Amino acid sequence: MTVPRDATPAHRRREQIQTLLAERGFVRVSELREAFTVSGVTARADLDALVLTGLARRVHGGAVPTHAAGAGAVGRPEREFSFEEALAASVVPKQQIGELAASLVQNGQSVILDVGTTTLAIARALRERGELRDVVIVTNGLSIALELEAAIPRFTVIVTGGTLRPLQHSLVEPLAGTVLSQMHADLAFIGCNGVDVDRGVTNINLPEAGVKTLMLAAAERAIVVADGSKLGQVHLGLVGAVGAFDMLITDSTADPTTVDALRDTGLMVMQRQIG
Repeated sequence: MTVPRDATPAHRRREQIQTLLAERGFVRVSELREAFTVSGVTARADLDALVLTGLARRVHGGAVPTHAAGAGAVGRPEREFSFEEALAASVVPKQQIGELAASLVQNGQSVILDVGTTTLAIARALRERGELRDVVIVTNGLSIALELEAAIPRFTVIVTGGTLRPLQHSLVEPLAGTVLSQMHADLAFIGCNGVDVDRGVTNINLPEAGVKTLMLAAAERAIVVADGSKLGQVHLGLVGAVGAFDMLITDSTADPTTVDALRDTGLMVMQRQIG
């Protein structure tokens, strides 16, 4: 077996990787191996070097720039990660949230399931609950609808309709509100990009934020799902005040001080504990 030989000096490779991160927002180890003709060990070492200098943050399969994890500023233009990029990040936290959220659903209930990779984890956990029957699930996420297809006829899956946003494979206005305005679901699991005590639940994309607000109004109980990196963040589109939600489900990485502050508002917080 021939091991790829490093063709470019390390400092040059890392400068170019930094440029790729800035332009694309996400790079994979496999892509770096091909682009620079280096081994996987070298590609990972390059990413680790950028992490040590504060220029990158490692995620499953690659890295993202550190500014993606920083606090959002209201009104500041921000890059929205694609569904596939988000799917590669925070895999374990999303699984934790998915399992906790799915445990709340009972036979015969109606559930609104928002678009997103965290809610995709909920869909997978629901599908794995073989004892669950007669559940109606309404979603604006095409990936979620396809994930749940294998659970039919145990589940009835309804897609809202609307205009397709390819970046998230989501359906937004017009038309999405027509379906949501005609229903009253038992539960709504709503994703977001930020949860802040004062600024509420927010999202980067305004059309999706609008659909999330409609979901909030269409459910008996509204539950926001957000991994620890989203707590304390604020973004452009307001979904609703913290007090408009009945519960937050997060993971074990969430900052305890932020969680306590959210609980102090009266919001119930469900969180997977370490260990």
